[in-house]
Amino acid sequence: METGTPAVVLKFDPNVMHHGGLGAIRSLGRRGVPVHGVHERRWAPAAGSRYLQGRWFWRFPPAEDPDRTRAELLALARHIGRPAVIVPTDDAASIFLAEEGGPLRSAFLFPEPPPELPRTVAGKYSMYEACRSLGVACPDAMVSESVARAHDFARRKGFPVVAKLASPWRTPGSKLRSTVIVHDSAELDRTARAAEAAGAALMWQEFIPGGPGHDWFFHGYCDRDSVCRPAFTGVKHRSYPAHAGLTSLGFAEPNPHLREIATTLLARLGYRGIVDLDFRLDARDGRYRLLDFNPRLGAQFRLFRDRAGVDVVLAQYLDLTGQPAAGGEQVSGRGFVVENYDPIAALRYWRAGELGLGEWLASLRGIDETAWFSWDDPRPFGLMCVRMGWRAVTRPLARRVERTKERNA
Repeated sequence: METGTPAVVLKFDPNVMHHGGLGAIRSLGRRGVPVHGVHERRWAPAAGSRYLQGRWFWRFPPAEDPDRTRAELLALARHIGRPAVIVPTDDAASIFLAEEGGPLRSAFLFPEPPPELPRTVAGKYSMYEACRSLGVACPDAMVSESVARAHDFARRKGFPVVAKLASPWRTPGSKLRSTVIVHDSAELDRTARAAEAAGAALMWQEFIPGGPGHDWFFHGYCDRDSVCRPAFTGVKHRSYPAHAGLTSLGFAEPNPHLREIATTLLARLGYRGIVDLDFRLDARDGRYRLLDFNPRLGAQFRLFRDRAGVDVVLAQYLDLTGQPAAGGEQVSGRGFVVENYDPIAALRYWRAGELGLGEWLASLRGIDETAWFSWDDPRPFGLMCVRMGWRAVTRPLARRVERTKERNA
């Protein structure tokens, strides 16, 4: 593997606890690739990785200022001194590169999907409309600013329903979660009011009943011909928040039928680049329904690799630098855990009567990949622990202050 071409791990989302970018830094850095990371602040855990050759910091919302973002990235390119492969780790970065990245192609190497495609599939309702037009199974959904219509949707579909932020852009400082399971009318009202106050549009989605072995994800890399290789499938055992968030515990499991569904969809769309798809097996009709389409790196991608040790980040690097990838079968049975979120998720499952202490401990046996800890790169784990400890102390105090303000208002 030729490693002379540098790489840039790009992140717009102002979430310092994002672990997917750290995985990309380690995946490339361990192979000897010079890696540069874009971070929001110096004490972001991923910025502490020993595999970073360079760190670039910005404190403005990149998605809201395309001209300034391009100027910053071109300044980074001049600092690096030669063309570099870009690995976007969030939807906003992928959308920016597709729509605004033309002037950057002389300085960076990145896939070239149809310009409108990443925004279409990242948007929750536009993805739903695309699925309907292509005949892809997905949950029923609607977008409406009317709370009355949201209640009507819930009456037709039955509680719980799922509320999702319709836009792929995260508003800086917003406390809204991207996905919330709403269990009753009162919770629906609170969720709708919070979104209205934040100026955010919500998509209301039918809740698909799940259970053990029903939540699946697909990770792959599509080349310029939209051929997806490698293509990996896995099972989500737990998520944070419970049943409606990122994978906190997952395992690599081959699923040829699901892989065929995903790769066929990607070929029909003409998709190019790294992709992360979430599916749920609907026990009512036995169909896999597409829940989320993420046109970028999935945070748990290090769970997957083929027998040559190639993951989706290495596959993109090899393809964009003109090197062949082996394209072998995935290594199955590997386990992945997010150390800071899975204990919290397990507590929520326990409170719901879905998990016992013994079951939780047994589920952690045979873990092959962790989100943060690594013997050869321990500093990000230490920084993560400090940040989680700070959150544990300050968040209850902040909630108390907010409740006091509400009572006095």
